[in-house]
Amino acid sequence: MTPTGERVRRAALELFAERGFHGTGIRQLAEHAGLSSATLYHYMGTKEDLLVELMRASLERLVAAADDVLAHHAGATARLGALVRLHVTSHAERPLETRVVDDEVHALSPERRREVVALRDRYEGAWQQVIDQGLATGAFSVESAAVARRALLEMCSGVARWFDPAGPVALPDLADQYAVLALRLLGADARRVGGDTPPPV
Repeated sequence: MTPTGERVRRAALELFAERGFHGTGIRQLAEHAGLSSATLYHYMGTKEDLLVELMRASLERLVAAADDVLAHHAGATARLGALVRLHVTSHAERPLETRVVDDEVHALSPERRREVVALRDRYEGAWQQVIDQGLATGAFSVESAAVARRALLEMCSGVARWFDPAGPVALPDLADQYAVLALRLLGADARRVGGDTPPPV
């Protein structure tokens, strides 16, 4: 992507996260990117195209990283720990992306929404697969796998709202703590989390 195109994407990410998709006008977007409105259209297509591009890039990165976790870890405990570290790290490092992906799906037209939701479902499907694996092998013990998946994803996504890189807890340590909490929530032996490193996202 060209430097100007990247500027447009960054401006859109910041404004969509701050004002929402419908609260961001083309003129505001152009000014934020330091471009004229006519030049902006050359780099973005429609405003919805730009929103979908941001969402797709974020979700495809998560899907690829989750696939990598499944490929390189065998047991449900190790896989779950790696998925938690991946999710916490990604959301803490990219809080604006988290806000846009989580909060602006409703702004999409039905066809574009289906595309984005399908990607989100693929990512959440990796979590469901690991939880189901743990239940089948006796590594996990929960009443509802679906409820556990939603609870874990909400818990891990929350770091985007409060994590401060300058704060007292380093991100790798925070991710480790969340992995332990997640395994305890699933009724697993948290001592078996180990030191798995999440794939880069």
